[in-house]
Amino acid sequence: MTVPLALLGLLEREPSHGYDLKRDYDAYFGRGKPLPFGQVYSTLGRLARDGKVLVGEAEPGAGPDRKRYVITDLGATEVQTWLAEPVEAEPHLQTVLFTKVVLALLLERDAEAYLDAQRAAHLQRMRELTEIRRSGQLVDRLLADHGLFHLEADLRWIELTTARLDALAAEVRS
Repeated sequence: MTVPLALLGLLEREPSHGYDLKRDYDAYFGRGKPLPFGQVYSTLGRLARDGKVLVGEAEPGAGPDRKRYVITDLGATEVQTWLAEPVEAEPHLQTVLFTKVVLALLLERDAEAYLDAQRAAHLQRMRELTEIRRSGQLVDRLLADHGLFHLEADLRWIELTTARLDALAAEVRS
């Protein structure tokens, strides 16, 4: 998900101040990685420049004056188009995992040790996500499920690659 489209989507729901947009973004999409305030306002500035949001006059608030942002028809059309487009099923055929394995083999380093360490890291993260599934709110549980499914796929790939390391080494070193 891109930050600009997420912010546009939140603005389509209702006009908001930057502070409120950050709070909502963090609540829905920023679990474990909150959006920096600077990124919120720089993104809103670009959206305004591109005609996708309008910036209202400064309003007094509990702290510094705040500006209310309103989505334009152009912004709403972009959100609608983005929501209707499916995400590519395989956006990254060459992952970081694959790149590290191939480089380890090219450099005649122990690719199997790297894969073992990666497996251990994945299993630890899976334990953490499993705990979230047990005790978290629905949004957190769904995000944990998504992460677990990806980690499971990575683990299957790690097992398959480990079994084929000798053949892969011969291929990339030839």
